Amino acid sequence: MENASTLAVAGVFMAVLGIALAGVLAAANRKLYVWEDPRIGEVEDLLPKSNCGACGYAGCRAFAELAVNGEVIPAQCTVSSPDAREAIASLIGVEAGSIERKVARLACGGGRHVAYLRAQYSGLKTCRAAAVVGGGGKECAWGCLGLGDCVTVCKFGALSLNQYGLPVVDADKCTACNDCVEACPKGLFSIEPAANKLWINCKNHADGETAEAACEVACTACGKCVVDAAPDLIRLQNNLAVIDRSLMEKAERSAIDRCATGAIVWFENPNVAIKGKAAYKILRKEALPVLSS
Repeated sequence: MENASTLAVAGVFMAVLGIALAGVLAAANRKLYVWEDPRIGEVEDLLPKSNCGACGYAGCRAFAELAVNGEVIPAQCTVSSPDAREAIASLIGVEAGSIERKVARLACGGGRHVAYLRAQYSGLKTCRAAAVVGGGGKECAWGCLGLGDCVTVCKFGALSLNQYGLPVVDADKCTACNDCVEACPKGLFSIEPAANKLWINCKNHADGETAEAACEVACTACGKCVVDAAPDLIRLQNNLAVIDRSLMEKAERSAIDRCATGAIVWFENPNVAIKGKAAYKILRKEALPVLSS
């Protein structure tokens, strides 16, 4: 009998305690509640949820919040389809807008068939690891190591290695998310406006003779492109031709015509880079040998 009484008291106590705690939680919820626009969740559901950062913000949720607050336009999500951007615009009552399309570009044309090795790298098959070990073994200290770190980090299948171990960007799939830029230990990738046609496909800062001895398609700083381009569009800096991007509207294809190594190219479209008339014709298919010391 006594045990039953004790249990009854304990039961009542627990019930009262539960009711009291529920009341405290309810009061706290009312006090601390922060209203959120329900459209944020709806916009997030329309986004690709890749959290790639191509929009410049930390994930799709952050983008959704900014879109609902009118701080970004739907077109800034370059991963979304046109239909998805229109749906977001309709939901929040704005125009989808438009932005300049950008793509990743690689400043190196030195595949295995045109660039020499000074040593054969044997270790962890990543560019970052190879770069730590004597620069990766490539004769050109600035060149692409071709182990595909950029391909690995690309979430959109926009990068692949060609038969010569050189990354190729599929501009139709590229979202300009910047992951390849961060992954490359040589700093060879950059995000560029897709409309820009003139491009220096090299980053070698050695003198001309040394650069060409390391890679047959290296910029030799001969200066012909500087002369042939519009005034001030191209200059030589640290033994390398450099384009003033602010003057890109002056660019003409004639700037590449006399480049013997083909280090400066013209993008006929974002996926097709063309070399000048005077560029060497590279017929070799096999890899170059390791240079003897």
